[in-house]
Amino acid sequence: MTPQDRQRFDALLEQVIKELPAPIADLLDEVPVIVLDRPDAAMLADLDMPPSEADELCGLHTGTMATERSIDEPWRLPSQIHLFRVGIVDLAGGFDTGGGEESVKEQIRITLLHEIGHEFGLDEDQLWELGYD
Repeated sequence: MTPQDRQRFDALLEQVIKELPAPIADLLDEVPVIVLDRPDAAMLADLDMPPSEADELCGLHTGTMATERSIDEPWRLPSQIHLFRVGIVDLAGGFDTGGGEESVKEQIRITLLHEIGHEFGLDEDQLWELGYD
C-alpha cells in the first residue's frame, strides 16, 4: 500500500463517516476506529488465522459488545473497531479498476457498519441477513 493509497483510503473513510446517520456517527465518539494496513500478528493469533490470510481480513471489532457490558465489570477494556486497508481495497477490486474509489468507499461503508453491528451485539449470521457480510 503506497502512501498515496493510504491517503485516498483515509479520505474515503472520512466521507463515509460524515455520511452516516447522526446516531450511528455519534457512536464513533465512544468507539474508536483504528485504521491499519493489515492486522498484526497478535490479532491473527487471537483469531487463529494464519499470516497468509491476513490480507483477506477487512475489519475487526475488539472488546466487549455493548449488549454484554456490566457495571459489575468496569475493568474491561473499551471496544475498538479496526479497519484494514489492504483487505478492503482488495475486496473492492482496487482503486484503479472497475468502480475504483466508489467501490472502495462502498466496501469501507459495509465493513464499518459490519463492525458497528458487532458493537451492538449482532453476530455474523444477523449481519449477513442485513447485507453487511
